[in-house]
Amino acid sequence: MRFTTSWVPLATALASTMPAQVVASIENPSLLPTPPMGFNNWARFMCDLNETLFVDTADAMASTGLLEAGYNRINLDDCWMNYDRADNGSLEWNITKFPRGLPWLGQYVKSKGFNFGIYEDSGNLTCGGYPGSEGYEEIDAETFAAWGIDYLKLDGCNVYPKEGRNLQEEYKYLYSHWHDILSRMQQPLIFSESAPAYFSMTDNLTDWHTVMDWVPEYGELARHSDDIIVYGGEGSAWDSIMTNYRFNTLVARYQRPGYYNDPDFLISDHPGLSLDEKRSQFALWASFSAPLFISAHIPDLSSEDLKYLTNQALIEVDQDPLAQQATLASRDSSLDILTRSLADGSRLATILNHGSDPAETDISLDILGLSTDCTYKSQDLWDGSTQNIKDTIHVKLDTHATAVYKIEIDQKCSAVTPTGIIFNTASGKCLTGTTSSVGFESCNGSKSQIWKVDASGLIRTLSDPSKCLTADDKAISLKECKEDGAQKWSYVTTGNLKNLDTGNCLTEGEGISACGFEVNNQVFGLPAGVQLA
Repeated sequence: MRFTTSWVPLATALASTMPAQVVASIENPSLLPTPPMGFNNWARFMCDLNETLFVDTADAMASTGLLEAGYNRINLDDCWMNYDRADNGSLEWNITKFPRGLPWLGQYVKSKGFNFGIYEDSGNLTCGGYPGSEGYEEIDAETFAAWGIDYLKLDGCNVYPKEGRNLQEEYKYLYSHWHDILSRMQQPLIFSESAPAYFSMTDNLTDWHTVMDWVPEYGELARHSDDIIVYGGEGSAWDSIMTNYRFNTLVARYQRPGYYNDPDFLISDHPGLSLDEKRSQFALWASFSAPLFISAHIPDLSSEDLKYLTNQALIEVDQDPLAQQATLASRDSSLDILTRSLADGSRLATILNHGSDPAETDISLDILGLSTDCTYKSQDLWDGSTQNIKDTIHVKLDTHATAVYKIEIDQKCSAVTPTGIIFNTASGKCLTGTTSSVGFESCNGSKSQIWKVDASGLIRTLSDPSKCLTADDKAISLKECKEDGAQKWSYVTTGNLKNLDTGNCLTEGEGISACGFEVNNQVFGLPAGVQLA
């Protein structure tokens, strides 16, 4: 997927909410039309990889139903190679770990119905200390293609800026160089980029945002944050999942068919996770249309693990051709409610209990962008049960559990309007509108923090839909909707909300001000559907 950053009216940005009959005309890129699914060894085995592991994994995935469910990629991670290149500069596999060689292994997994992927690093060494690709990009690409590989995960360890470039520019140079090489190949490799992860753990997110701006131009998916916890690693596995989940909610605006935000692996046999927590990770990743790569000992997966990993309804959500990433409709101290549209015209509702206690509540349908005057058919995607709902969905969740519903929309009901919180991606605070003030507060789930974004560019709260977000000099307020320039807003991939009348950008703590470049207080997450086409 290739796109450029530009300002667009929200009417254009809302193209991804079109009904199913219109969606059919959207052109999907051919290289990776839906998110990839499969296996990677890293989070479970790290450098403890060998031929037997991948042969056993392929056999188990074929026999347990994982291949049939769509997990059709077998990918090697770091530490597969020798510490030195061959005399001609090419990489060589470790013959102790892979005695019959990687071409043989590739042929074997392909004979079982899988594709074959590999790992390299954009710097001079991999994270494990093996030869990196810097200066050898052409020969490495040719080598991988000759071995039957069609997927490259390119890491970012040991990258150092050269004269005239800062660190972010060095990453861009290296990844763009790889992009150019892959684009010239007769059969380009799928390109998984790790560059953003190296800029995510800072207070000033300008460089991270900048890298996120360019990675969709060069590849098909990008890891945006820290590695998910490895098997037996220190710390909480659930906290690690929630960290990567949180980062994924910050970058929904970049995703579209052909480019996918990657929150890292499904750690389905991690001993630190409850079954509800494992199911939640899978459900959240599927709701995001994220890559689904299992990093676990596949032959020993329990029947309970295999059951949720092969849940066809949720896999269909993940593989939905719209690839619209679910975004936050509401957030409070216990519940995150996410929603998105699907290609058949239905609406998805995903509810995560991230709190420490069980939760039970009624969720108003208007926060999902639906009418409270209609009756809808709702399907629970965990058990397949259906019910008719009007006004609300009733949910009851144990701690760290997630519910997912697919809601059919009758043509007699009004079309979906993108609805949800508008939040600053650095502070995490929600735009809050009341009759007395408009500003940013801690997210609390109130309707004063839930916004409907009209195709015309008007933005109004659910608490008072007669009033619109209005720019007045450097202040913002809620005023009666007049549909003039002071109430029209546009959205851009950099995450800025720009006012049509003033030309200034929404700014946390300042109302509106001159638009800066990727500054923390001007980058916002908006509801699903308000994305650039």
